[in-house]
Amino acid sequence: METYLQHRMKKIVVAIDSFKGCLTSQEANRAASDAILAMMPEAEVVQIPVSDGGEGWLEAFQTAAGGEKVQLTVYDPLMRRITASYLLMDDTAVIEIAQASGLTLLQPEERNPLRATSYGTGQLVADAVSRGCRKVIVGLGGSATSDCGIGMIRAIVDCFAKNGTWDDVRELDDVRFTIATDVGNPLYGENGAAHVFAPQKGATPEMVCLLDERARKFSEISAKHFGYDRSAAEGAGAAGGLGYAFLQYLHADCKPGIRLLLETIRFTEIVKDADLVITGEGAADRQTLMGKLPVGVLEMSGDIPVCLIAGRVSDREQLLEAGFAHVECINPVGLSLEEAMCKEVAMRNVGATVSRILSR
Repeated sequence: METYLQHRMKKIVVAIDSFKGCLTSQEANRAASDAILAMMPEAEVVQIPVSDGGEGWLEAFQTAAGGEKVQLTVYDPLMRRITASYLLMDDTAVIEIAQASGLTLLQPEERNPLRATSYGTGQLVADAVSRGCRKVIVGLGGSATSDCGIGMIRAIVDCFAKNGTWDDVRELDDVRFTIATDVGNPLYGENGAAHVFAPQKGATPEMVCLLDERARKFSEISAKHFGYDRSAAEGAGAAGGLGYAFLQYLHADCKPGIRLLLETIRFTEIVKDADLVITGEGAADRQTLMGKLPVGVLEMSGDIPVCLIAGRVSDREQLLEAGFAHVECINPVGLSLEEAMCKEVAMRNVGATVSRILSR
């Protein structure tokens, strides 16, 4: 059987997600591309920074579609002043909630979802609308909060409502919001935001119960006020319930983050004449098949072979059955986690794995 190398491929598309805490999407793409060009110097390699709505969302969108970054002084999850950015493209704003409400903004000992607020995200939204944006695309990922978006709502009210109530906010009536997330969890309950995601944000079992009950009560009050309930909608549990606030209060549409990004850059047009696509993420397993970034790349690549690389791989057979041409772990057996997380080591391993795939 002819190997990829023998096939003399003319065009390869590289679209690898960040390896969280280790490599950005751009760094992973560059490592893979360098390996390809070392073996196939005549090939055209197209690098596409990607994100599903979390880390790297702004950079991926700006690389794909242009725009200007706007910097703003906002409050972080503990109400400390920081500088955050969002992307401005004509009448469209692209917001990454982790910029203002992200877990990485806190030290491990500071994590406390009973205190953490999404107020800073609301400041970003309000600023974008104040500048005339009529479309707002929000990447929901990496939040430190579990406040159901109450902080965000409060910030918007503080900015726009003369009488201090949500009903007094009129500036957002003709603004179209779209939230990007791969999270399908409801707002509350056994599979809700608190039970599934709050522990990684510092919540104890007791805190989880308190947060879940707070979410349930907030949704009941909101449903009674509006006459409808979005607490069980797709994406409601994303980012500690920020998804719910956008759906319930801002009538947002919800889309998978990677599909939204790939549609924006017309990915299907980019890959239509490609010979191979290489994608990846930090850990690949059966959860990858539940709408995560590599599956979005796979689905939009049509009949083009798609290779999946990852820092950790399990459920390989299921991933292959889903349609990936190859599923490869970049880390050799026995490599310690500490060494695997070293940027230089990871980039070298990405390159070695891509070279190994091309030689098959």
